[in-house]
Amino acid sequence: MARLTPQYVSALTLPAGKTDLLVFDDVVPGLALRLRAGGGKTWVFQYRVGSKQRRLTFGTASTLTPHEARKRAALLHAEAKLGRDPAGDKSKARARASETFAAILPLFIARQRERLRPRAFVEVERHLKVHAKRLHHLPLAEIARRDVAGVLTAVAAKLSGASANRVRSSLSSCFVWCLREGLLDTNPAAWTERREEAARSRLLADNELREIWAALRDDAYSDILRLLILTGARREEVGALRWSELNLDDGLIALPSERVKSHRAHEIVLSAPALAILRARPRLTWPDGSPCDLVFGRGARGFSDWVGSKIDLDARIAKERHTARRSPMPGWTLHDFRRLISTTMHDQLGIAPHIVENILGHVGHQAGTPGRYNLSSYRAEKAVALRRWAELVSAIVEGRESKVVALQRA
Repeated sequence: MARLTPQYVSALTLPAGKTDLLVFDDVVPGLALRLRAGGGKTWVFQYRVGSKQRRLTFGTASTLTPHEARKRAALLHAEAKLGRDPAGDKSKARARASETFAAILPLFIARQRERLRPRAFVEVERHLKVHAKRLHHLPLAEIARRDVAGVLTAVAAKLSGASANRVRSSLSSCFVWCLREGLLDTNPAAWTERREEAARSRLLADNELREIWAALRDDAYSDILRLLILTGARREEVGALRWSELNLDDGLIALPSERVKSHRAHEIVLSAPALAILRARPRLTWPDGSPCDLVFGRGARGFSDWVGSKIDLDARIAKERHTARRSPMPGWTLHDFRRLISTTMHDQLGIAPHIVENILGHVGHQAGTPGRYNLSSYRAEKAVALRRWAELVSAIVEGRESKVVALQRA
């Protein structure tokens, strides 16, 4: 033990034959200068927690003078006397600093992969990996409401208020999971703004449907879109379609409950044009030559290039319009096909509402008590409705008069 003055510290050297030496200060209990082979001199504070001896390094002799080291050691000594564990607190702080949003994200995403439907999982993964990227480098404990609000404002400005709300929901789910895992004490997404959403009402005109169909090519994406137009199915229901779900002889697609938004098995009746598209599809194989059950794509979830393919399709349509000196086509989505089918079947084809709902895979008309008694799939009625719809689509894309006459409802 010695009085550690600047001169004394500067002159201290490691005795021959030693590789490590602690020289304790005679002013502040527990303060020591540590000398190590190679010339390193660091300040350490040594104390006890119960029966265990602890040691905390808090600076080097070249950056802290003995006076500054004593001031820090005195604070650490006071904390130890009060029963705290400065070294343990430092380790915890270091561990929490390493618990960044990016570090915990794979754990949460793996959990979501187990519990969400494929389509929902893709959306949540994109929200957190792409839209929330500015949070990735932040320690979880330091993410504040203003950080989350900044992400949501950027998404709303770039995309829409509805998109910001979806990202907000995904972030909140992630933070709630962190709460349950003991990684957070509060949800920083709570009380962030929920933006107003306008219900989408885009209805494709006949000429727009004709342009979209004409711009399709002989590829998987184009076949998917033709099937979406002809069947009214949801995007993932066709994009992840499997041969084992198809009965080409009966002209049916039988989707299991886990592949349907309503979580009820759903039967899609195929009109002649839809059936012809599927019969013409080549059977894919895996790299080892074994047959692939997926109709479109070889990924775990079937077709995946939705964004790039839609951009290419829009570009082809825009080029045709530019050449014809016409204004650009207003924005549209694949989901607009379902609205078009529903509206046309009700307004022009005279299809009963419950048949239209069944075609779209909605279950409201069979919910509650009616659903316990009415288990009909309305296969024959759906076949008639989709046959009439297919004829109308053919007339539209061919630019001719339709042979369809609206059915009169009783």
